[in-house]
Amino acid sequence: MDFDAVILAGGKSSRLGGVPKARLRYDGATLLQRAVAAVRGAGRVVVVGPDPGTLPDGTLTAREDPPYAGPAAAIAAGLAALEAQDGEAQDGEAQDGETQDGQRPSTKHAPWVLVMACDMPLAADAVPVLLRELASRQDAEGALSVSADGRKQPLLGIYRVSALQREVRAAEEQGGLANTAVFGLLARLDLLAVPVPAGSTDDVDTWDDAAALGVDGDLP
Repeated sequence: MDFDAVILAGGKSSRLGGVPKARLRYDGATLLQRAVAAVRGAGRVVVVGPDPGTLPDGTLTAREDPPYAGPAAAIAAGLAALEAQDGEAQDGEAQDGETQDGQRPSTKHAPWVLVMACDMPLAADAVPVLLRELASRQDAEGALSVSADGRKQPLLGIYRVSALQREVRAAEEQGGLANTAVFGLLARLDLLAVPVPAGSTDDVDTWDDAAALGVDGDLP
């Protein structure tokens, strides 16, 4: 399956005393580095949050507007960054004209986008499960993770780009996505609820969470 990825890394981390989650470490890497590695099959990657200056070449960055407006607004910012690059590519192709074989190069973006919060150190275990389930049910508009205890995690899911764009536009017409619940943004999508490996949706919201997961609070 062709997919792009949007990594959410711009929250306030209020319950961590403002310490950026993206810079916490697990097994020798920051949580942001682990998130980037977890989406390695993506065609393009957008990190929504402050640019740490250490992202792999070609990684796009964006910020939700206003900053700290919540994950739904961050998802919209990530989609906008992908759309902006699509527009730049189309403009460049219009100037370059046809290729040597007389055909215009494709400007089609990936039909799917993987959305992942950066604070789940074991999220990589869920990604192939989501992809496999969605590949067998591409009539659906996406798939979100379900933890071992039955909790749905929309910030570890894969969504059809056109469907997500539709819902973002509808929300913006109703006043925007600032501080809007992600489940509200996704409410009208036809989604698969996919059980994923135990621990893959465990996230770091508090220092107790960090301790339980073995996440190191000593910043690099």
